[in-house]
Amino acid sequence: MLIDIHTHASLYRTVPRRDGGFFVTPDEIIEMLDGNGIDMAVVLPLVSPSMRTTLIPPEEVLEICRRHADRLIPFCNLDPRQETNTPDGDFTRYFQIYKELGCKGVGEVTTNLYFDDPLVANLFRHCEAAGLPLTFHIAPQVGGYYGLVDDLHLPRLEATLQRFPGLRFLGHSQPFWAEISADVTEGNRNSYPKGPVTPGRLIDLFDRYPNLYGDMSAGSGFNAVSRDPEFGYNFMETYQDRLLFGTDIVHPDQELPLVEYLHSAVQQGKISKQAFAKIAWQNANRLLQLGIP
Repeated sequence: MLIDIHTHASLYRTVPRRDGGFFVTPDEIIEMLDGNGIDMAVVLPLVSPSMRTTLIPPEEVLEICRRHADRLIPFCNLDPRQETNTPDGDFTRYFQIYKELGCKGVGEVTTNLYFDDPLVANLFRHCEAAGLPLTFHIAPQVGGYYGLVDDLHLPRLEATLQRFPGLRFLGHSQPFWAEISADVTEGNRNSYPKGPVTPGRLIDLFDRYPNLYGDMSAGSGFNAVSRDPEFGYNFMETYQDRLLFGTDIVHPDQELPLVEYLHSAVQQGKISKQAFAKIAWQNANRLLQLGIP
């Protein structure tokens, strides 16, 4: 079984992305899941305007997931500036209502503010109180990017993990996964570094903070575990309780290399069947409280 922790879809095709494409439709995402042997998938709203041509609010995601309720799992999302645009805005009723409507988590948080901005901390505080896990995207700087901003070696993320120990954070994006190796630099942290891995900052964060999880989606997650295969297999085995399979589906013709990579890893005995099952679906089942036996 495979549960995809990270996908996107949209009901409407209005303003295209800068590359001229559109997000997959509800029917297209089901076709992609079927074609890649993926049983269920989380659909993430996009509510922050940073680097966006269109927004996908939680209400749209709820309708997408309603159309395929046996396959798609809704997350909700808020921009930290919502409601009052102050650090004391009350988001309680938002998360209460979204949870009642079936949302299982929050994200993808892509607002281009610093990770420790008081507005962002307020969002985290409410997510922690609501008991919802949160998926974040890290950016290398303010301006010209989408995602919460952190510095090299992720000091702001570490402070946040300390401040909100009850909030399960799902890490994602190039500046997050590049930190798997100690040779990460300012010049390559927002890319897909190649070559052997020397255990880096991310390993330390996984060891220190049990509320940090790894969203393995997109090129960044796949690159982290495949650039140095033997290290990647050991990493997946070691942190099998806190890694989650994902694809970051956006457009219909997208390649999803992590699917085959995980299947090959377990078939060749590079990772255990137990690690595969946890990464493939059991961790998502537990974290999102899906109740799949």
